[in-house]
Amino acid sequence: MSENTPPIKDTGGVLPKSVIVELLLSKYERLPEKDKRYFTSGPVFLGGTAAVVGLVANSVFRRTLNITQGLFTSSLPMAVLPFLTTVAFYQVTIINPLLSGDLNCATCTIIRGGLVGGLAGGLYPVMLALPVSGGLATRYNSSPMPEKGNVLRFWITLTQPVLRKMSVVVLLQSLFGICLSSMHYGIYTKMLELPASDSEELTE
Repeated sequence: MSENTPPIKDTGGVLPKSVIVELLLSKYERLPEKDKRYFTSGPVFLGGTAAVVGLVANSVFRRTLNITQGLFTSSLPMAVLPFLTTVAFYQVTIINPLLSGDLNCATCTIIRGGLVGGLAGGLYPVMLALPVSGGLATRYNSSPMPEKGNVLRFWITLTQPVLRKMSVVVLLQSLFGICLSSMHYGIYTKMLELPASDSEELTE
């Protein structure tokens, strides 16, 4: 199978979009159960690691700002939002395009997976932890807040060491996204190579 998989065609040209989607879904249903589980559970695994990144980033910011209150209040959004965002982005940018025949390039799939893993599953949870922890620090006066005019410099100075600490985690999330998307593209190519069923032969 070449890197750029050609679209499904009939003797008259490219099949209508609705027919291609129907054929792909039919082939998907005939995949081994293990492959179908990987397809459905992959984004959930990446979202789960994004939630862990959010909780770790929240913990780092809380220690930096000496916050002891509101642990549950800050931990809940830091786990839920990165999870939902990562799953949604992976589903929209990789899973849905594969199953609709709109993503036929292995390199494109892997790049998308790396970006979703690194940005949505890595960098976003870290940056989300900043306003969450900053709001708690302001509310409970756990750490001296900057005077007017020094706010931006204060938060940049605070964020830089946290980003350095979390950079390895963001990189690991990118690699996880790359591995996951590569596996999903492999399942996709296996799906295309399945022999046509009787109904598919009639359609074609």
